[in-house]
Amino acid sequence: MLLSGNRFEARSAARRSWLEPGTSVLRSIVILLLACGFLAVASTRAFAYSDNDHPQGLDSDEILNRYFAAKARQIGLRGASMDVDIDASVPKLKKQGRLRALRKISELGKVTYKVLGFQGDNTVKNEVIARYLEAEQQGGEDRQKYEINKANYKFKYKGDHTLTTGKRIYIFFLTPRHKEVGLFKGELWLDAQSYLPVMEKGRLVKNPSIFFKRVEFVRDYKIEDGTAVPQHMDSTITTRIVGKVNLSIDYSNFAPDHNGPGSQRISGGGGASSLSSLVK
Repeated sequence: MLLSGNRFEARSAARRSWLEPGTSVLRSIVILLLACGFLAVASTRAFAYSDNDHPQGLDSDEILNRYFAAKARQIGLRGASMDVDIDASVPKLKKQGRLRALRKISELGKVTYKVLGFQGDNTVKNEVIARYLEAEQQGGEDRQKYEINKANYKFKYKGDHTLTTGKRIYIFFLTPRHKEVGLFKGELWLDAQSYLPVMEKGRLVKNPSIFFKRVEFVRDYKIEDGTAVPQHMDSTITTRIVGKVNLSIDYSNFAPDHNGPGSQRISGGGGASSLSSLVK
């Protein structure tokens, strides 16, 4: 089907807006993903429950209370570092890129990155990955609004389940009490020993832009020494102009302080660069 001159120009201009630095649509994407809360500076350390504290007959309210208590005893990821691998793509534009970086969190909670390498399309690098990392470094003020708590969500207990790994989990369905940007409808999986999250997945109930049709995500945590450490996130944003934007993030080599192996690896330079070197 042929487009009239005005319609063709309008559609071309809209598509170009995704490729221009500073576009508000791309900025909305990275803010939206941060609103999911996966990269929040604070992590939680669980209270050391004994085996006798894990009766099979716990009701849903008690499980939730223990989850909230574990979150309240948070000691955070402050002072920690980890390797980050980020894959991003815009399939309709046949553009993709992969970045590897060292993520550090200061004792004050400030997130910084050291870029270890990048492969792929510069548009994805500058307009998706770099802006996502910049938004994380600058964000955090409004994350409390997106907390998983009883003020924001209704919880429906779906029972306990044993994974193929042998780990026992509790599963809750979450429904937002308000249709707000950053809240999602989906599932929360809790570790039956620590009551910390091992997985959150769902669909955001409100999009921050008319350019978005649907935003879905899955984020996984790994329990290390009583701490829920980010492990992986997948997110797919279906847009009205360029189709899907895919973002996949893997975390590895978690070190509870800056003297971990990742820090030593780049302390002498080693070709690493700052985040500002990404955008050109």
